[in-house]
Amino acid sequence: MTSEASASASASEPAAAAPGRIVLLTASHRVAPGLLSWPAWQTLRAADRVVCADAEHPQLPYLREAGVTVEHAAPTAQELVDACEGDRTVVVIPSGPSGEGDQALTDGLARLAGSGRVQMPDLELLPGSYDLPGARLLDLVQVMDRIRLECPWSSQQTHKGLAKYGIEEAYELVEAIEDGDREELREELGDVLLQVVFHSRIAQEDPDEPFSIDDVAGTIVEKLIHRHPHVFGDDTAETPEDVKEHWLRTKAIEKQRDSATDGVPLGQPGLALAAKLSSRARHANLDIPLPAGEGIGYELLAMAVRAEQSGVDPEAALRAAARTYRDAIRTAEGHTA
Repeated sequence: MTSEASASASASEPAAAAPGRIVLLTASHRVAPGLLSWPAWQTLRAADRVVCADAEHPQLPYLREAGVTVEHAAPTAQELVDACEGDRTVVVIPSGPSGEGDQALTDGLARLAGSGRVQMPDLELLPGSYDLPGARLLDLVQVMDRIRLECPWSSQQTHKGLAKYGIEEAYELVEAIEDGDREELREELGDVLLQVVFHSRIAQEDPDEPFSIDDVAGTIVEKLIHRHPHVFGDDTAETPEDVKEHWLRTKAIEKQRDSATDGVPLGQPGLALAAKLSSRARHANLDIPLPAGEGIGYELLAMAVRAEQSGVDPEAALRAAARTYRDAIRTAEGHTA
């Protein structure tokens, strides 16, 4: 066939149909249904077909209220491809709030695309909403709520009964920090967070003064904003010391304390207690001689005060020394590092 005949034959053949478009529209189940991005709404309104296999999908009432017609259908991959002929756009709302229910459909589309035998439409994944930072905390609250209701052990716990776990988890967190183990740090932070959520969930059930995790978060947000006027207000702070001084002044006004020692928990470890009292006295500009007395307690008190005044955490310093001592013991026993 000559080039002229080939060109003539090509001109007489009908042009191939445009491939069209398949849009998989996903949305975070941590965002209220109906709160979709503007590109998502534009795509939904302009689509030739919108299909969803889940008749109870939480997005459907809001889509219908907005005038978007949604077909209750579960097309196969091939049926979707066929539906896109003629440059048509088909939007698929995956089953389930987070779209985890349509794996067979996406696998089928992938097989068709890889076969090379089918002219595939454009495939697009369009997130209609995104998780905001902290969104997984909502999952934690929901999981804790279910555990509190259904777990025989968790359902019986009280604030007092859980108190010892809070102390244990705090110490394990400190150990992970001092060890420099990032994976352990991440896990221990989660365990500490669990204590906060657990106690908050128990507090919801108090018949007289209930409060929730939202109340807890709201309280600390207000406190942080109030105590950081150099960030959220008109004050200025040039150094970390400036920030600490303002924090202590604000805290004293809020608590209306009569003494610099008010609010210092006496049940904390002895070295930490001594260092905390020394810090309070120093920031209150109180020049108080250490009490005179005999015995190792007064010697430890003097050492703890001296450490605090030098900017050293005596508890951390003693733990570091104790770790070295532990390693020496293990070495003497013949253990390898």
